[in-house]
Amino acid sequence: MYLAGERFDFALSSDLSRASATAAAIGAACGVVVEPEPRLREMQFGSWEGLTWSEITARTPALTGQSPTAPAIYRPDDGESFDEVSERIRPVLAEVTARLGRHGRALLVSHAGVMHALLRVALDEPNEASLGVTFLPASIMRLSGDGSLPWRLEQVNEVAPPLADSAAAVP
Repeated sequence: MYLAGERFDFALSSDLSRASATAAAIGAACGVVVEPEPRLREMQFGSWEGLTWSEITARTPALTGQSPTAPAIYRPDDGESFDEVSERIRPVLAEVTARLGRHGRALLVSHAGVMHALLRVALDEPNEASLGVTFLPASIMRLSGDGSLPWRLEQVNEVAPPLADSAAAVP
């Protein structure tokens, strides 16, 4: 596993299945127990959950021509705005910062909407900057700091190198 051998003082993960399964695998490889953190759940899309962008714009014509990846411009019915997600993440980041002190390392496993909010809060960035990042699936974002905000973005979209073709090794 790509992160095996990295040291983390603690690990937090969204308690939704895809993130928690990923976190459990990383935690096992790194020897850290993963704590479920419901505030790391993906942005709540309310009545839009499970719909395609075409289905959403059919229900909400005012969004026609808008980007599905620009949540700062919309708030789903019965869902969260990007500002609300950012405010949900703000105390999580404060708690992580307090637990880490100046030299600790934490693993957080979450979802793209939350990672955008994390960038906004950790880097003290405007919506436009934090939402301008496209995250690769299962990629790693590395942030660093000195125990206070803002943090520094060190790496985004870090991925494990491809494994050697296992078929080539079969005689």
